[in-house]
Amino acid sequence: MGVAEILATVDREIALLQQVRTLLGGSATAAKKRAGRPRKVAASALKPAKKKRRLTPEGRRKIAEAVKRRWAAQKKAAAAAAK
Repeated sequence: MGVAEILATVDREIALLQQVRTLLGGSATAAKKRAGRPRKVAASALKPAKKKRRLTPEGRRKIAEAVKRRWAAQKKAAAAAAK
């Protein structure tokens, strides 16, 4: 067996292994990087969606009462400043 025959056998084995690799893991060209600017990935794909925070009726009532107290204090302060 000469050197040429050994090289031909190795080349056949390499070609066969490349075909098997392509079938099992996708094409070899897909692994190469593309030239140019990378594509943008949608923000929703990167982060999971946040849960929407909902206000309970009790919380809504407490906020309304606090705002009314604040307005009453401002009105009282304005009336005292007007005298």
